[in-house]
Amino acid sequence: MAEVEQHGEQDIEKKIEDTRERFKNELLQDSAEKYDSRDVERLQTDDALVEGYLTWRLYNVDDALKMIDESLQWRKEFGVNDITETSIPRWMFETGAVYLHGYDKEGNKLFWFKVKLHVKDAKTILDKKKYVAFWLERYAKKEPGMPLTVVFDMTESGLSNIDMDFVKYIINCFKIYYPKFLSKMVIVDMPWIMNAAWKIVKSWLGPEAISKLRFASKAEIQTYINPEYLPPSLGGMDPFQYSYPPLPDDDFQTPLCDNGPILSEEETEGKEGELEVKDALESSFNSEVAVKPKKVNFVEDSLRSEEVEKGGETNTRTRGARKPETTFKGPLLDVSPAEELSFGSGETEKKSLIILSNVTKNQVAFKVRTTAPEKYRVKPSSSSCEPGASVEIVVSLHGGSQASPQDRFLIMAAEMDNASSQELTQFWKEVQKTKIMEHRLRCHLLESMKPPLSPLRDSPLESICSGQPDFGTTLMRVMAANQRMELKLNTCLWVQKVLVGLILILVTLNLLCLYLLGTGQQRPS
Repeated sequence: MAEVEQHGEQDIEKKIEDTRERFKNELLQDSAEKYDSRDVERLQTDDALVEGYLTWRLYNVDDALKMIDESLQWRKEFGVNDITETSIPRWMFETGAVYLHGYDKEGNKLFWFKVKLHVKDAKTILDKKKYVAFWLERYAKKEPGMPLTVVFDMTESGLSNIDMDFVKYIINCFKIYYPKFLSKMVIVDMPWIMNAAWKIVKSWLGPEAISKLRFASKAEIQTYINPEYLPPSLGGMDPFQYSYPPLPDDDFQTPLCDNGPILSEEETEGKEGELEVKDALESSFNSEVAVKPKKVNFVEDSLRSEEVEKGGETNTRTRGARKPETTFKGPLLDVSPAEELSFGSGETEKKSLIILSNVTKNQVAFKVRTTAPEKYRVKPSSSSCEPGASVEIVVSLHGGSQASPQDRFLIMAAEMDNASSQELTQFWKEVQKTKIMEHRLRCHLLESMKPPLSPLRDSPLESICSGQPDFGTTLMRVMAANQRMELKLNTCLWVQKVLVGLILILVTLNLLCLYLLGTGQQRPS
């Protein structure tokens, strides 16, 4: 944001055009074969890509062009556009040395490097580099424009695990090949014996990347990552265990039900029916008469005809939901909002609206998944959309749940061939993955969710005076604080008494010495 404010939008647009024009005239005209035509086309059409290079080079067009030239040459040399899961040796995936999983406190995806699993080997270094490129390219396509937090877990690693050429390559990936991708680089539990090696690494980083470097012990890592996304070996509670296949970068998992194992689709339908009956009974006793949204479930569920909302019911369901202001233009559906669902703490900020518009000539099936099914209710979570029609989906926070920047939503869509709504479950089982459109949304916290800064922040007196509902908790904290102060005061008094006693003993000894000296002088020789 600071860069955008410093360089006005018109100035940025002009620099983007200047960069493209100079690239065409100075780099492309005589050396077109240096680059992959797909990368050239993307550079000419994707403003965000060009702006990424400019931002990383502080809007210096000359420096940005050098970076673009080096980046595009690397992409062609490594065949990045054609790297697939099958083109990487299977054993690399099986080691679990590199993978994407979880989020940091700012909502950035975590890119893990388990250093102890890496062994220097000149025969496999090229494949390892392509392996890293595969993960970065995969993420760039799934969540364009979203930064990564790189975590080097150096637990139980030693000098035999350090390959300086490979480390330099990883740094260049973020320094040159993927601009603006790096949120921060966290080095965890680095052995002291590697200090010299990392001094060399820091010299490669450059000032932009050095500012993003963080060193943390196991005790300090929670400064950047919550325990829910840390393995037990780093003091966390994440039950995730790496295994392959499949690729472990998709956090949109099928959840466990409240009282047992994962439900089958048939059991899920029955459970959903029970929930709807329960919700209807609860709503009859609620002063706010509203249709309660259905519980989010990742298991593909068939949509019953009763879920099709009538006009009046739709208005009731969407009342109070935050309307989207941006739109993503997709091949099957236009999705609004384009990137973020916004939530706040106010009663009118606990619902957000997703609008899906069918831009095809066929019926399109869709379903919504989330990384936090226990927090959100989505209605409808699965249905279909007629050609040229739109569907409104209400996403609401459940109970007292709070939205988090780590929360994500995945919208999946595919064209249907004369399939009725009762056949959705079977349709999703049979549809080819290559025909599925995917679009991801992240959560944005409104300012109302962020407590205002105050000199009395966290003060027990301030909490009591504000009349907050956690009065009992605050009172307990005050009492505990008083007990600690009393204990410290008693300790101080005890120390004071001891010091006074020592002083009295010293004074007594001093007087005794003077007395002995006096009597010694009076004794006749």
